[in-house]
Amino acid sequence: YTDWMWTSFVVFSVSQSTMLAVGAVYYMLFTGVPGTATYYATIMTIYTWVAKGAWFALGYPYDFVVVPVWIPSAMLLDLTYWATRRNKHAAIIIGGTLVGLSFPLFNMVNLLLVRDPLEVPFKYPRPTLPAYMTPIEPQVGKFYNSPVALGSGAGAVLTVPITALGAKLNTW
Repeated sequence: YTDWMWTSFVVFSVSQSTMLAVGAVYYMLFTGVPGTATYYATIMTIYTWVAKGAWFALGYPYDFVVVPVWIPSAMLLDLTYWATRRNKHAAIIIGGTLVGLSFPLFNMVNLLLVRDPLEVPFKYPRPTLPAYMTPIEPQVGKFYNSPVALGSGAGAVLTVPITALGAKLNTW
């Protein structure tokens, strides 16, 4: 493990557990049905598996995307909502705390089962783009010191005074 690996785990744990708690509580309070947090987590899990499949189809290794374990924490949130007799504030405080404490634990077990999850993308070569999708680098500054560029620049600058002088001479 490295420091940035631990930081990455903490950042993802905080953001994803917040996303689960806020999204699932919103769904629960909107519908009033205790099972909606698990339903929401199932949808998020399916979305993540679809993203994992898309990256795998692009040529990345299978463990390039680690699917978070949403459902057990959502089940705790549903259980809290059911146990507090649909008290909205208790569901938010107790359920949110349970999600915040359990989600990183479930994901730590998930990450321990994956082969070197944060270094695989850097060891694995990126798939190459076809020729028609390869970006063309802009040729900025390529002719900066060439005599042709200097001559054409000087010609462009001197064109206006010479033209004005010629117009003045033609009036005589």
